[in-house]
Amino acid sequence: MNQISIDINADVGEGIGNETELLPLISSCNIACGGHAGTQASMTAVVKLAKQHRVKIGAHPSFPDTKNFGRSIVEMSNTALFTSIKGQIKSLMTVIRNEHAAMHHVKPHGALYNLAAIDTNTAEVIVEVMKSIALPLELYVPYGSVIAKLAIKENIPIMYEAFADRNYNDDLTLVSRKKDNAIISDSESVFRHVHRIIKRQKVKSISGGEVFIEATTFCIHGDNPKALILARELRKRLTASGIKIQ
Repeated sequence: MNQISIDINADVGEGIGNETELLPLISSCNIACGGHAGTQASMTAVVKLAKQHRVKIGAHPSFPDTKNFGRSIVEMSNTALFTSIKGQIKSLMTVIRNEHAAMHHVKPHGALYNLAAIDTNTAEVIVEVMKSIALPLELYVPYGSVIAKLAIKENIPIMYEAFADRNYNDDLTLVSRKKDNAIISDSESVFRHVHRIIKRQKVKSISGGEVFIEATTFCIHGDNPKALILARELRKRLTASGIKIQ
């Protein structure tokens, strides 16, 4: 029987400063590239760490909104959004090229990620950006989302993503951060949550029901105050249960 393998990713380069400890615990990273956070210096530092620990490198573009950390929708034209997203990705690609590394994927951030999951217009802009880049980059997307379906239709390689430290609604949207139960903050609950998705392809929603889901990459938010503890314990528990992290 083939061993199950999954990817653990984290959003990094966002000014938290825990990358030195976090990157050895994950297998791919999403680097903020100027939209909500991130500078050339921070991108360079994280790319160097990712190379050192053989962590796959991804771009983490956002609505151009540092004030709200990319967690609010910004009303802008399709052309302006395309230009912003592509510019952010290109800025990281320049750093990666200078450091003789390779880019693996793209994962939108915050409000951009959540809107593209349900809004065709936003999803189309992101997919057009992916098509304009002459590299076979993977796109990290939520299962069953508008952007996932569109990317598949347009032959963009995807990886289904689930969130290790976030609770879900019945429709597979994330529970709003404005609610007290949005974040999963203890390592035992995170493990059960992720293990259920891997083994049974089910996620327990906040209503108590179980909803079908697929995922091969699991995100731990780098800005979660318990990110290091959660990542360390999740990696240890998954490995002990025979699941490979790669």
